[in-house]
Amino acid sequence: MPKKNAFYAQSGGVTAVINASACGVIEAAREHSDQIGNVYAGLNGIVGALREELIDVSQESVETIAALRHTPSGAFGSCRYKLKSLEKNRAEYERLIEVFKAHDIGYFFYNGGGDSADTCLKVSQLSEKMGYPIQAIHIPKTVDNDLPHTDNCPGFGSVAKYVAVSTREAALDVASMCDTSTKVFILEVMGRHAGWIAAAGALAQEQEGDAPHIILLPEVAFDRERFLEKVQKTVDEKGYCVVVASEGTQYADGTFLADAGSVDAFGHKQLGGVAPTLATMVKEELGLKYHWALADYLQRAARHIASATDVSQAYAVGHAAVEMAVKGKNAIMPIIVRDSGPEYGWSIGEAPLSEVANVEKMMPEDFISEDGFGISQAGRDYLLPLIQGEDYPPYKNGIPHYARLKKKLVEKKLPDGFDV
Repeated sequence: MPKKNAFYAQSGGVTAVINASACGVIEAAREHSDQIGNVYAGLNGIVGALREELIDVSQESVETIAALRHTPSGAFGSCRYKLKSLEKNRAEYERLIEVFKAHDIGYFFYNGGGDSADTCLKVSQLSEKMGYPIQAIHIPKTVDNDLPHTDNCPGFGSVAKYVAVSTREAALDVASMCDTSTKVFILEVMGRHAGWIAAAGALAQEQEGDAPHIILLPEVAFDRERFLEKVQKTVDEKGYCVVVASEGTQYADGTFLADAGSVDAFGHKQLGGVAPTLATMVKEELGLKYHWALADYLQRAARHIASATDVSQAYAVGHAAVEMAVKGKNAIMPIIVRDSGPEYGWSIGEAPLSEVANVEKMMPEDFISEDGFGISQAGRDYLLPLIQGEDYPPYKNGIPHYARLKKKLVEKKLPDGFDV
C-alpha cells in the first residue's frame, strides 16, 4: 500500500500543552515513515487547509520539534473558524478534500475541542462519499475540560495548576493587607458552561477555611442575596474574602452575569466581565473595598507552571493518534482513561467521534459542595492528580526559551481564489 502524507491542524483557543500534542504527532509520524510520508501543518489551523497554506514540517529540525513539547500556544497557528454544516456549505468540505487530494494527504489529525471533533467527523464522512477516503483522527484539547468520554482534557491540568497557585498567592497578599485595605478579591477564570477551571481554585486550600472562600460555577444558579450574605459573613469572620468565579456564572433563568451581547466565531455568547460585575455588587450592597483580576490568556499560556501530568498526557494523545491511524482506524479520538485503583494512573483508550462531537461534559453534581460555593471531597480527589508534577521549560537570560519554527510553506497546486 503506497504511503500517504499527513495533515495536522490546531483549532480554537490554544493551551500551554497543545504543542506537546503536535510534538507527539510529528515524532510518531517520523517513526512510521514506511506508512506516512510528509507531515504538513495548517497555517492558522483549518484555515490553512482551505487557503492551501501548508507548512512543510520536514523543514523543521529534530531538536525544534522536540522543543515543541515545552512551548506554549499554537506553534503552527490556530483559528476560531467553524465550518458550517454540510447542508449549508458543502463547498468548504469539498475544498478540504481537494487540497488533501492535491497534496496526497491520507491522514487528517485535528487538535481541538468539541467543534473540531464535529469537523473531523464530517471530513471523514464526506471524503468517503467523494471517493477519496481520509483517515480522520481527532486529538483532544481544551482548557474547559468539557469533552465527553475522556477522563480529562489535555490543557486543563495546567490551567487548573495555574489557577490554584495564583489563588493561593493572591489570597496571601489580600490576607496580609485586609486590616486596612482590600477586603474582597475576585478572580475571574474561563469556563462558559462547565465549571472545571473555577473548581480547580479549591486546590489552593490546605485546610478548612482557607481561600478561596467562594467558588461560582455555571452549574450552580447564581443567587445574589446568598452570595452577598456569604461574602459579608466571611469578611466578618476572617477579615477578607477570596472569590473564584467562572466567566459562565449565570442566574437560574440561564442569563449570564457577564453576557456581552455578542457571539464569537463559533456562535457562542461572548462573555467577559463577571468579576467587575460581582465587584460592583460588593461595593454597592456591602460597601467593602475590593480588587478583581482576569486570568484571561495568562491561565492558558502559562507553560512555565505547567502540570507534568498534563504535558505527558498531551504528548501521549498526539502520539496515539498516529498509532491509531497507521492501524487503519478512522473517525475516533484517543482518550485518557483513569485507572480504577486507589493510586492515580492512566492509559490511552479511544472513543468514536459520533459520540464526541458537540457534546459538553459538565461538573458532576457530587463534585460540588452542598452549599454550592465549593467542591466536595470527590471533586478534590478527581482534580488533584491532574496538577501533579513540574515540567519546567529551559530558561535563557532569565526567561523561558521556546521553539521558533521556520513555517516554510509548500508550493500551492490549486488555483487561488477560495475565500475564508
